[in-house]
Amino acid sequence: MCALTCSRLHLVHPLGFEITDKHLKRAGMDYWYSLDAHHHADWEAFRASEKAPRRLWLYTTKSARSYWDVGYEEEDGLVFGNEGHGAPDWLHDEIGPDRRLTIPHRNPELRSLNLSTAAGIGAYEALRQLW
Repeated sequence: MCALTCSRLHLVHPLGFEITDKHLKRAGMDYWYSLDAHHHADWEAFRASEKAPRRLWLYTTKSARSYWDVGYEEEDGLVFGNEGHGAPDWLHDEIGPDRRLTIPHRNPELRSLNLSTAAGIGAYEALRQLW
């Protein structure tokens, strides 16, 4: 998705997965080498990077504000937590309640969408507004 939309991908370590040629080939990630991907040792290194987005939006189930209710701007960044555990509390605190967004759903018995689906929904809404 990032390669196709010319969106920058920031990977903040430690990652919950491995990035090796073997894993990429197995996942069919032949677009990997077309990415504008940046690795950061940790969150502090990401925030200090000259390539870091100006504003950050945290996608989370811990918000009542819909991702539809935002006016995205160039140089915004979308932040997604760990698929199994979400974003840690310190990240919620740093980004703040006014920059937390949720993707609405109708079934209250189900927790959330998977990470790749949520990232696609968020990215394409931001791009829809900006293109």
